Amino acid sequence: MKRNLCILICLVQLTSCGKRIDQNKNVDVKASENFKIELGVVSKKSVYIDKEDMTVWGASAVKGEDGLYHMFYSRWKKALGWAWVTHSEIAHAVSDSPFGPFEFKEVVFPARGAQFWDGLCTHNPTVHKFEDKYYLYYMGNTGDGVNPCEPGKIKYNWTHRNNQRIGVAVADSPNGPWKRFDKPLIDASSNENALDALLANNPSIAKRPEGGYLMVYKAVGKKIKKISGGPVVHCVATSESPLGPFTKYDIPVFEAKGTDFPAEDPYIWYQNGKYRAIVKDMHGAFTNAGQALVLFESIDGFDWKLSKNPLVSKLEIKWDTGKTQKVKHLERPQIYMENGKPVALYCAADTLDTKGVLHSWNVQIPINIK
Repeated sequence: MKRNLCILICLVQLTSCGKRIDQNKNVDVKASENFKIELGVVSKKSVYIDKEDMTVWGASAVKGEDGLYHMFYSRWKKALGWAWVTHSEIAHAVSDSPFGPFEFKEVVFPARGAQFWDGLCTHNPTVHKFEDKYYLYYMGNTGDGVNPCEPGKIKYNWTHRNNQRIGVAVADSPNGPWKRFDKPLIDASSNENALDALLANNPSIAKRPEGGYLMVYKAVGKKIKKISGGPVVHCVATSESPLGPFTKYDIPVFEAKGTDFPAEDPYIWYQNGKYRAIVKDMHGAFTNAGQALVLFESIDGFDWKLSKNPLVSKLEIKWDTGKTQKVKHLERPQIYMENGKPVALYCAADTLDTKGVLHSWNVQIPINIK
Protein backbone atom coordinates (compact mmCIF):
# COMPACT_ATOMS: atom_id res chain seq x y z
CA MET A 1 0.00 0.00 0.00
CA LYS A 2 2.79 2.41 0.94
CA ARG A 3 4.65 1.58 -2.29
CA ASN A 4 1.53 2.31 -4.34
CA LEU A 5 1.08 5.63 -2.52
CA CYS A 6 4.68 6.65 -3.30
CA ILE A 7 4.18 5.79 -6.99
CA LEU A 8 0.96 7.82 -7.08
CA ILE A 9 2.67 10.82 -5.49
CA CYS A 10 5.53 10.62 -7.98
CA LEU A 11 3.03 10.61 -10.87
CA VAL A 12 1.28 13.64 -9.40
CA GLN A 13 4.60 15.43 -9.07
CA LEU A 14 5.59 14.67 -12.66
CA THR A 15 2.23 15.87 -13.95
CA SER A 16 2.38 19.08 -11.94
CA CYS A 17 5.97 19.70 -13.09
CA GLY A 18 4.75 19.59 -16.68
CA LYS A 19 2.09 22.18 -15.91
CA ARG A 20 4.65 24.45 -14.29
CA ILE A 21 6.95 24.30 -17.32
CA ASP A 22 4.06 25.33 -19.58
CA GLN A 23 3.00 28.14 -17.27
CA ASN A 24 6.52 29.45 -16.76
CA LYS A 25 7.94 29.24 -20.28
CA ASN A 26 9.07 32.87 -20.05
CA VAL A 27 11.06 32.30 -16.85
CA ASP A 28 14.72 33.28 -17.03
CA VAL A 29 16.26 29.85 -16.37
CA LYS A 30 19.71 31.23 -15.55
CA ALA A 31 18.29 33.77 -13.09
CA SER A 32 16.19 31.06 -11.49
CA GLU A 33 19.18 28.74 -11.03
CA ASN A 34 21.41 31.53 -9.64
CA PHE A 35 18.68 32.91 -7.37
CA LYS A 36 20.27 34.54 -4.34
CA ILE A 37 19.00 36.50 -1.37
CA GLU A 38 21.11 39.26 0.15
CA LEU A 39 19.99 41.16 3.24
CA GLY A 40 20.39 44.92 3.52
CA VAL A 41 21.31 47.09 6.46
CA VAL A 42 18.73 47.71 9.16
CA SER A 43 17.47 50.98 10.62
CA LYS A 44 16.70 51.26 14.34
CA LYS A 45 13.11 52.14 13.39
CA SER A 46 12.82 48.61 12.02
CA VAL A 47 12.97 47.06 15.49
CA TYR A 48 9.65 46.32 17.16
CA ILE A 49 9.66 45.88 20.94
CA ASP A 50 5.97 46.45 21.94
CA LYS A 51 5.94 47.29 25.66
CA GLU A 52 8.93 46.92 27.95
CA ASP A 53 7.13 44.27 30.00
CA MET A 54 6.30 42.12 26.95
CA THR A 55 8.37 39.58 25.05
CA VAL A 56 7.94 39.81 21.26
CA TRP A 57 8.62 36.96 18.86
CA GLY A 58 7.70 35.95 15.30
CA ALA A 59 5.82 38.40 13.08
CA SER A 60 4.21 38.50 9.65
CA ALA A 61 2.85 41.46 7.70
CA VAL A 62 0.36 42.28 4.94
CA LYS A 63 -0.71 45.54 3.32
CA GLY A 64 -4.35 46.49 3.80
CA GLU A 65 -6.79 48.40 1.61
CA ASP A 66 -6.27 51.30 4.05
CA GLY A 67 -2.70 51.66 2.76
CA LEU A 68 -1.23 50.62 6.12
CA TYR A 69 1.05 47.67 6.83
CA HIS A 70 -0.46 45.28 9.32
CA MET A 71 1.92 43.14 11.38
CA PHE A 72 0.71 40.16 13.40
CA TYR A 73 3.10 38.83 16.00
CA SER A 74 3.50 36.62 19.07
CA ARG A 75 3.90 38.13 22.53
CA TRP A 76 3.67 37.20 26.22
CA LYS A 77 4.52 38.83 29.55
CA LYS A 78 8.25 39.00 30.13
CA ALA A 79 7.81 38.29 33.86
CA LEU A 80 6.61 34.78 32.95
CA GLY A 81 9.99 33.84 31.48
CA TRP A 82 10.21 31.98 28.17
CA ALA A 83 6.52 31.04 28.45
CA TRP A 84 5.52 31.00 24.78
CA VAL A 85 4.40 27.36 25.07
CA THR A 86 1.63 28.24 27.53
CA HIS A 87 0.98 32.00 27.42
CA SER A 88 1.69 33.36 23.93
CA GLU A 89 -0.99 35.48 22.27
CA ILE A 90 -1.18 36.97 18.78
CA ALA A 91 -1.28 40.76 18.60
CA HIS A 92 -1.60 43.36 15.84
CA ALA A 93 0.51 46.46 15.08
CA VAL A 94 0.39 48.93 12.17
CA SER A 95 2.82 51.15 10.27
CA ASP A 96 3.02 53.44 7.23
CA SER A 97 5.99 51.37 6.01
CA PRO A 98 6.86 47.67 5.88
CA PHE A 99 10.06 48.70 7.69
CA GLY A 100 8.27 50.36 10.60
CA PRO A 101 8.13 51.89 13.02
CA PHE A 102 5.13 49.78 14.04
CA GLU A 103 2.62 50.79 16.69
CA PHE A 104 0.63 48.35 18.82
CA LYS A 105 -3.07 48.28 18.01
CA GLU A 106 -4.75 45.32 19.69
CA VAL A 107 -4.62 41.71 20.81
CA VAL A 108 -6.18 39.63 18.03
CA PHE A 109 -6.43 36.22 19.67
CA PRO A 110 -6.74 36.46 23.46
CA ALA A 111 -7.08 33.28 25.51
CA ARG A 112 -10.62 31.93 25.10
CA GLY A 113 -10.73 28.97 27.44
CA ALA A 114 -9.06 25.60 27.90
CA GLN A 115 -12.03 23.84 26.29
CA PHE A 116 -10.91 25.09 22.87
CA TRP A 117 -8.05 23.46 20.94
CA ASP A 118 -6.32 26.90 20.78
CA GLY A 119 -7.90 28.26 23.93
CA LEU A 120 -4.83 29.08 26.02
CA CYS A 121 -2.03 29.78 23.55
CA THR A 122 -1.75 31.19 20.01
CA HIS A 123 1.65 31.59 18.41
CA ASN A 124 3.75 31.97 15.23
CA PRO A 125 1.31 33.76 12.88
CA THR A 126 1.69 34.01 9.11
CA VAL A 127 -0.76 36.31 7.32
CA HIS A 128 -1.76 36.31 3.63
CA LYS A 129 -4.27 37.90 1.30
CA PHE A 130 -5.79 35.40 -1.14
CA GLU A 131 -8.31 36.83 -3.60
CA ASP A 132 -10.42 39.30 -1.58
CA LYS A 133 -9.94 37.93 1.93
CA TYR A 134 -7.22 37.85 4.56
CA TYR A 135 -6.08 34.61 6.18
CA LEU A 136 -4.16 34.40 9.43
CA TYR A 137 -2.53 30.99 9.93
CA TYR A 138 -1.09 30.13 13.32
CA MET A 139 -0.46 27.37 15.84
CA GLY A 140 -2.41 27.01 19.05
CA ASN A 141 -2.74 24.71 22.02
CA THR A 142 -4.52 24.07 25.29
CA GLY A 143 -3.72 22.26 28.52
CA ASP A 144 -3.57 22.94 32.23
CA GLY A 145 -2.28 26.51 31.94
CA VAL A 146 0.66 25.85 34.26
CA ASN A 147 3.81 27.83 33.43
CA PRO A 148 6.97 26.10 34.72
CA CYS A 149 9.26 28.88 33.49
CA GLU A 150 10.83 31.82 35.23
CA PRO A 151 13.09 34.50 33.77
CA GLY A 152 16.45 32.97 32.86
CA LYS A 153 15.28 29.35 33.27
CA ILE A 154 13.59 27.69 30.30
CA LYS A 155 11.29 24.75 30.98
CA TYR A 156 8.46 23.28 28.91
CA ASN A 157 4.94 22.34 29.79
CA TRP A 158 4.90 19.22 27.64
CA THR A 159 1.11 18.87 27.71
CA HIS A 160 0.76 22.26 26.02
CA ARG A 161 3.63 21.59 23.64
CA ASN A 162 2.25 18.22 22.56
CA ASN A 163 -1.22 19.69 22.03
CA GLN A 164 0.05 22.07 19.34
CA ARG A 165 -2.12 22.16 16.22
CA ILE A 166 -2.49 24.45 13.18
CA GLY A 167 -5.38 26.83 12.72
CA VAL A 168 -6.57 29.63 10.44
CA ALA A 169 -8.76 32.69 10.92
CA VAL A 170 -10.36 34.66 8.09
CA ALA A 171 -11.42 38.31 7.72
CA ASP A 172 -12.46 40.82 5.07
CA SER A 173 -9.86 43.28 6.42
CA PRO A 174 -6.63 42.97 8.41
CA ASN A 175 -8.43 45.16 10.95
CA GLY A 176 -10.83 42.25 11.52
CA PRO A 177 -13.08 41.00 12.84
CA TRP A 178 -11.33 37.64 12.53
CA LYS A 179 -13.38 34.46 12.43
CA ARG A 180 -11.71 31.66 14.38
CA PHE A 181 -12.73 28.03 14.08
CA ASP A 182 -13.43 25.49 16.77
CA LYS A 183 -11.47 22.75 15.02
CA PRO A 184 -7.86 22.89 13.85
CA LEU A 185 -7.05 23.20 10.17
CA ILE A 186 -4.26 20.61 10.52
CA ASP A 187 -4.62 18.12 13.37
CA ALA A 188 -2.19 15.45 14.52
CA SER A 189 -2.69 12.24 12.55
CA SER A 190 -4.48 9.34 14.18
CA ASN A 191 -1.98 6.92 12.62
CA GLU A 192 0.63 6.27 15.32
CA ASN A 193 3.32 5.85 12.65
CA ALA A 194 2.57 9.11 10.84
CA LEU A 195 5.18 11.87 10.76
CA ASP A 196 2.76 14.17 12.61
CA ALA A 197 1.34 11.58 15.03
CA LEU A 198 2.20 13.77 18.06
CA LEU A 199 1.74 17.35 16.87
CA ALA A 200 1.59 19.80 13.96
CA ASN A 201 2.66 23.45 14.10
CA ASN A 202 4.44 26.37 12.35
CA PRO A 203 2.45 26.52 9.08
CA SER A 204 3.70 28.19 5.90
CA ILE A 205 1.51 28.48 2.81
CA ALA A 206 1.83 29.54 -0.83
CA LYS A 207 -0.55 29.76 -3.74
CA ARG A 208 0.27 27.16 -6.40
CA PRO A 209 0.78 28.44 -9.98
CA GLU A 210 -1.57 25.78 -11.33
CA GLY A 211 -4.24 26.56 -8.72
CA GLY A 212 -4.81 25.56 -5.13
CA TYR A 213 -2.51 25.95 -2.14
CA LEU A 214 0.63 24.28 -0.82
CA MET A 215 1.41 24.15 2.89
CA VAL A 216 4.62 23.09 4.59
CA TYR A 217 4.45 22.56 8.34
CA LYS A 218 6.51 21.23 11.20
CA ALA A 219 5.58 17.80 12.53
CA VAL A 220 6.63 15.60 15.41
CA GLY A 221 6.06 11.87 15.43
CA LYS A 222 6.01 9.19 18.11
CA LYS A 223 8.81 6.92 16.92
CA ILE A 224 11.23 8.29 19.52
CA LYS A 225 9.84 7.13 22.84
CA LYS A 226 10.32 10.29 24.88
CA ILE A 227 7.86 12.85 26.20
CA SER A 228 9.13 15.20 23.47
CA GLY A 229 8.55 12.56 20.77
CA GLY A 230 10.37 12.68 17.48
CA PRO A 231 11.78 12.83 14.96
CA VAL A 232 11.04 16.51 14.23
CA VAL A 233 10.45 16.90 10.49
CA HIS A 234 8.48 18.97 7.99
CA CYS A 235 5.51 17.75 5.99
CA VAL A 236 3.64 18.89 2.89
CA ALA A 237 -0.12 19.28 2.46
CA THR A 238 -2.28 20.64 -0.39
CA SER A 239 -5.76 22.08 -0.70
CA GLU A 240 -8.00 23.71 -3.29
CA SER A 241 -9.04 26.34 -0.71
CA PRO A 242 -7.12 28.47 1.82
CA LEU A 243 -9.56 27.10 4.41
CA GLY A 244 -8.89 23.45 3.55
CA PRO A 245 -9.46 20.62 3.84
CA PHE A 246 -5.79 19.82 3.31
CA THR A 247 -4.50 16.52 1.96
CA LYS A 248 -1.38 15.40 3.81
CA TYR A 249 1.59 13.63 2.23
CA ASP A 250 3.66 11.44 4.52
CA ILE A 251 6.93 12.64 2.97
CA PRO A 252 9.52 14.46 5.12
CA VAL A 253 11.28 17.52 3.66
CA PHE A 254 14.37 19.55 4.69
CA GLU A 255 16.05 16.37 5.95
CA ALA A 256 19.71 15.95 6.92
CA LYS A 257 21.65 12.85 7.86
CA GLY A 258 22.73 12.44 11.44
CA THR A 259 20.06 14.56 13.12
CA ASP A 260 16.45 14.04 14.17
CA PHE A 261 15.79 17.81 14.15
CA PRO A 262 17.59 19.45 11.21
CA ALA A 263 15.35 22.40 10.38
CA GLU A 264 12.78 24.82 11.80
CA ASP A 265 10.50 27.70 10.81
CA PRO A 266 10.26 27.47 6.99
CA TYR A 267 8.69 30.31 5.03
CA ILE A 268 7.69 29.27 1.50
CA TRP A 269 6.76 31.27 -1.60
CA TYR A 270 6.77 30.87 -5.39
CA GLN A 271 9.10 32.97 -7.57
CA ASN A 272 11.05 32.61 -10.84
CA GLY A 273 9.53 29.25 -11.69
CA LYS A 274 10.25 27.55 -8.36
CA TYR A 275 9.05 27.30 -4.83
CA ARG A 276 11.52 28.94 -2.45
CA ALA A 277 11.92 28.48 1.29
CA ILE A 278 13.93 30.26 3.95
CA VAL A 279 14.58 27.76 6.72
CA LYS A 280 16.33 27.88 10.08
CA ASP A 281 19.28 25.49 10.01
CA MET A 282 19.15 24.16 13.55
CA HIS A 283 22.65 22.72 13.87
CA GLY A 284 24.66 23.70 10.79
CA ALA A 285 23.53 20.66 8.80
CA PHE A 286 23.20 22.53 5.50
CA THR A 287 26.13 25.01 5.41
CA ASN A 288 29.36 25.55 7.34
CA ALA A 289 27.92 28.67 8.99
CA GLY A 290 26.49 26.84 12.00
CA GLN A 291 22.99 27.77 13.07
CA ALA A 292 21.76 30.11 10.34
CA LEU A 293 18.99 30.95 7.88
CA VAL A 294 19.32 29.00 4.63
CA LEU A 295 17.56 28.87 1.26
CA PHE A 296 15.87 25.82 -0.26
CA GLU A 297 14.08 25.44 -3.60
CA SER A 298 11.65 23.03 -5.24
CA ILE A 299 10.08 22.56 -8.66
CA ASP A 300 6.93 20.87 -7.35
CA GLY A 301 6.74 21.76 -3.65
CA PHE A 302 7.41 18.15 -2.62
CA ASP A 303 11.05 17.55 -3.50
CA TRP A 304 13.12 20.27 -1.79
CA LYS A 305 16.84 20.80 -2.38
CA LEU A 306 19.35 23.21 -0.90
CA SER A 307 19.75 26.17 -3.27
CA LYS A 308 22.92 26.96 -5.20
CA ASN A 309 23.39 30.03 -2.97
CA PRO A 310 22.10 28.64 0.33
CA LEU A 311 23.25 31.04 3.06
CA VAL A 312 20.77 33.83 3.78
CA SER A 313 22.08 35.04 7.14
CA LYS A 314 24.28 34.12 10.06
CA LEU A 315 23.17 35.04 13.59
CA GLU A 316 23.86 38.73 13.08
CA ILE A 317 22.23 42.02 12.11
CA LYS A 318 23.97 44.66 10.06
CA TRP A 319 22.87 48.12 11.18
CA ASP A 320 22.86 51.21 8.98
CA THR A 321 25.36 52.74 11.42
CA GLY A 322 27.99 50.38 10.01
CA LYS A 323 28.00 48.09 13.04
CA THR A 324 27.24 44.37 12.99
CA GLN A 325 25.51 42.91 16.03
CA LYS A 326 25.69 39.25 17.00
CA VAL A 327 22.38 37.87 18.28
CA LYS A 328 21.50 34.77 20.26
CA HIS A 329 18.77 33.78 17.80
CA LEU A 330 17.59 34.97 14.40
CA GLU A 331 14.58 32.91 13.41
CA ARG A 332 10.88 32.73 12.47
CA PRO A 333 11.69 34.20 9.00
CA GLN A 334 8.61 35.68 7.35
CA ILE A 335 8.71 37.60 4.06
CA TYR A 336 6.67 40.66 3.21
CA MET A 337 5.93 40.44 -0.53
CA GLU A 338 4.87 43.11 -3.04
CA ASN A 339 3.89 42.23 -6.61
CA GLY A 340 5.14 38.69 -6.07
CA LYS A 341 8.62 39.76 -4.96
CA PRO A 342 10.26 39.76 -1.49
CA VAL A 343 10.68 43.21 0.02
CA ALA A 344 11.41 42.64 3.71
CA LEU A 345 12.41 39.75 5.93
CA TYR A 346 10.76 39.78 9.36
CA CYS A 347 12.73 37.84 11.98
CA ALA A 348 12.59 37.22 15.70
CA ALA A 349 15.88 38.19 17.32
CA ASP A 350 17.22 38.30 20.85
CA THR A 351 20.21 38.90 23.06
CA LEU A 352 20.97 38.09 26.69
CA ASP A 353 20.60 40.91 29.19
CA THR A 354 22.95 41.45 32.15
CA LYS A 355 21.00 38.86 34.20
CA GLY A 356 21.26 36.17 31.51
CA VAL A 357 17.62 36.58 30.51
CA LEU A 358 16.61 36.56 26.84
CA HIS A 359 15.50 39.98 25.60
CA SER A 360 13.71 39.59 22.27
CA TRP A 361 12.23 41.77 19.56
CA ASN A 362 11.18 41.61 15.93
CA VAL A 363 13.32 43.10 13.19
CA GLN A 364 12.40 44.03 9.60
CA ILE A 365 15.34 43.57 7.21
CA PRO A 366 15.51 44.82 3.59
CA ILE A 367 15.81 42.02 0.98
CA ASN A 368 17.78 42.20 -2.23
CA ILE A 369 17.35 39.49 -4.86
CA LYS A 370 20.43 38.79 -6.98
